[in-house]
Amino acid sequence: MTVHVRPEALPALVLNADYRPLSYYPLSIWSWQDAIKAVFLDRVSILAEYDHSVSSPSRSMKLPSVVCLKSYVKPATWPAFTRFNLFLRDRFECQYCGSLHDLTFDHVVPRRCGGQTTWENVVAACSPCNLRKGGLMPDYARMWPRQTPFQPTTHQLHERGRAFPPNYLHESWLDYLYWDTELEP
Repeated sequence: MTVHVRPEALPALVLNADYRPLSYYPLSIWSWQDAIKAVFLDRVSILAEYDHSVSSPSRSMKLPSVVCLKSYVKPATWPAFTRFNLFLRDRFECQYCGSLHDLTFDHVVPRRCGGQTTWENVVAACSPCNLRKGGLMPDYARMWPRQTPFQPTTHQLHERGRAFPPNYLHESWLDYLYWDTELEP
């Protein structure tokens, strides 16, 4: 799974004041219009530019390809419990069979048995596995999730998101992404 970015839209990578992306998945990018607005409002510093320029009657400027916020935005410790974040935690895989298709979510302990819709009780599941398990307990259905469901931290979701890069990464962005990749000799 990838995030689709149109290179011809000339998006700007947005970094926090510590020079890290605000998020990896989806990658924190702004439209060139939002990046220009933030520059004029003095909210960001331009770190890299495209060769493309825009002009007004009185001024011309190159479009920013990487901007850095001037004020640090503290990331939330705990992410919101959303379908997308659940799928990201589970790496967009069915937790019963490993399928990457037709994902939904499953209550490990069914709601009819008192199971709640929480991080600790819900997993990503493909529709066939979800239908097969139905409202049964894992032991009775003989279906157990590959990993015990857990509440991830925002940091853990960022780490998971790094495995799903966008379809397009501008060369000027690479110096600010993936700091822990092995360097070439």
